[in-house]
Amino acid sequence: MTTPQPDAASPAAPRITLFLIDDHTLLRRGLVALLSQQDDLQVVGEAGDAAQALRLVPQLRPQVILLDNHLPGVRGIDAIADLRAASPGSRILMLTVSEDGADLASALQRGAQGYLLKTIDGELLAEAIRRAAHGEPVVSPEMMGKLVAAFQSQGGPPPAAAPEPAAEDSGAPLSPREEEVLREIARGASNKEIARQLSIAETTVKIHVQHILRKLGLSSRVQAAVYAADRQRAE
Repeated sequence: MTTPQPDAASPAAPRITLFLIDDHTLLRRGLVALLSQQDDLQVVGEAGDAAQALRLVPQLRPQVILLDNHLPGVRGIDAIADLRAASPGSRILMLTVSEDGADLASALQRGAQGYLLKTIDGELLAEAIRRAAHGEPVVSPEMMGKLVAAFQSQGGPPPAAAPEPAAEDSGAPLSPREEEVLREIARGASNKEIARQLSIAETTVKIHVQHILRKLGLSSRVQAAVYAADRQRAE
């Protein structure tokens, strides 16, 4: 009788590595505890200010840097360029209490991958980190209106509020379902959340998003969200 051999352990999927920059030690400890509950996330380092972070980040090269704005010495927003230079492959995700539209616009202009408020739910924060790690811009839904207002106050439209002509289907009207998906994008919902809300498959949501971006001549979800918010303000 042959003794069955145990299956070889399948290699675990690589975890998303994180670096935290916040001057409040207790908050960093809380974030470490919260994010450690996610099997695919790993905090590899932390710092209390930008100078300390710039010494550590080049060696650790995290996939995502969670950056507070109110730091001693150099503000988080003002450190974005140096952090990007120190670790070009890292995505920088602002996590702050600042609801200032100018801070939001400045952070995105300087290369932040997203802008989240510290009031965000833990599960939504984890999902936003995953999306940022894959190159998807993320902005707290509460800040979308301020994003539009900030760019309008600078004398120009928000990013892609007036879309460029797309290679194909440009000018084609959105279907009723695409309009629903666009409204959910404007709320800051992920594909998974949209699928749940509209009772459709997540792969179907992805297809709708691709069609929306192509028809509107946009290149990202943030642009689509800003476009939708601007349109709502005009109605």
